[in-house]
Amino acid sequence: MYQSETRAIVVTVEPIFLEEQSQPSEQHYVWAYHVRIENQGDETVQLRNRYWRITDSYGRVQEVRGAGVVGVEPRLEPGASFEYTSGTPLSAPSGIMVGSYELESAAGERFEVAIPAFSLDSPHQNIRVN
Repeated sequence: MYQSETRAIVVTVEPIFLEEQSQPSEQHYVWAYHVRIENQGDETVQLRNRYWRITDSYGRVQEVRGAGVVGVEPRLEPGASFEYTSGTPLSAPSGIMVGSYELESAAGERFEVAIPAFSLDSPHQNIRVN
C-alpha cells in the first residue's frame, strides 16, 4: 500500500493487477486500484477534481483530469473517509501512477492533496539487472 498526507487528508492506494482482464499477447494489461481518502483534520472538505499522470514502462504518459471520482464529489466531515475502486489499462506490462485531488473547504478555499506515486506491476514485466 502507498500513502500520503496533505493538510490532514490521508490518501491510501492499493493497486491490484487483474490477470483475468489482461491479454499480454495483445499488449493489454489491466490494474484496479483501491483508494481511501480520510479526513483527519478539523474542517469539512469536498473533493471537486482529480488529476492522474500515468507513465508506462516504455515512457509513454497519459494525463487524466476530471470532476470528482467515480461519478461523485464526496463530502468529508472531520473523521470521515471515502473509499472507491477504479482501474486503468496499459499497453505495457508495468507503469507508475501519481496524481492529486482538488478539495474545497466549507469556507470555499480550494487546495491540492497529493495522491502518492504507486507502482503498477505485473508478472509479465521482464526485469534485467545486467
